[in-house]
This record gives sequence, structure tokens and C-alpha cells, in this order.
Amino acid sequence: MSITRQIENREDVFLLVSTFYNKIKKDDFIGPIFLEIIPDDEWDSHLDKLTDFWETTLFFKRTYKGNPMKAHKDVDTHFNHTITQKHFGKWLELWFSTIDSLFIGDKAHEAKERARNIASLLFLRIFESRKLTSK
Repeated sequence: MSITRQIENREDVFLLVSTFYNKIKKDDFIGPIFLEIIPDDEWDSHLDKLTDFWETTLFFKRTYKGNPMKAHKDVDTHFNHTITQKHFGKWLELWFSTIDSLFIGDKAHEAKERARNIASLLFLRIFESRKLTSK
């Protein structure tokens, strides 16, 4: 699929998020994590929530309600603190390739930069919480 247009609205964000998570589900490395955590019947609501998150992040619309830090710490706990930088790296690789296959422009670049910052912060906080819980 090669659309390569600007990210302009919620529909574009949903296209990005849903295409990205279809790639995630098929990925041998990080797919199993997502498939174990998110039950089949909850994928639609998960995609809606993440569309809210990215719409809020990119367009400053206050549609997202949630705590991504807690959610990611809970995932790490569920997998016995085995989430690594490689998992976040693969997530970013798939995010970037999805953006590049669909979109161009400032918002596409911003979506990449924000994802890079978010991934770094999430992993740092996960790592810090491991240190606190191991004491």
C-alpha cells in the first residue's frame, strides 16, 4: 500500500495505527507479546484507544484517557521483566516503516520523533521501576 500523503486527521491516524498493529501481530519477535496481552475480542477497542493516543499526541485533541506508563510496566511485569531495548527497537522499526509506507510531511516526521521519545522514556521508566521493585 503506497498512499504517501500528509497525516491530517483521525482517519489518517487510525489508518497508521491499524496498519502498524497488523504488522506487529505478524512479527515473530514482538507479535507474541501483543497477542498474549491483548485478547482477540479486545483488538478493536485497543486500536481505538491507540488512535486516541496518537490523535492527542499529534493534534493535541484531548481524546486519550489512559496511563501508558502503567500499561507498559504491567506488560513488563507480566513477562517477568524481560522486555528489552530490542523490543522497543523493533517497535520503532515497524512504526517508522509503516509511516514511510503511508505518509509524508511534517506530521509523519513528528510521529516518528514522538515515538522515539516515548519509547526511550517508557523503557527508562520500566528499567527504573525494576530497580525499585528489586530492592
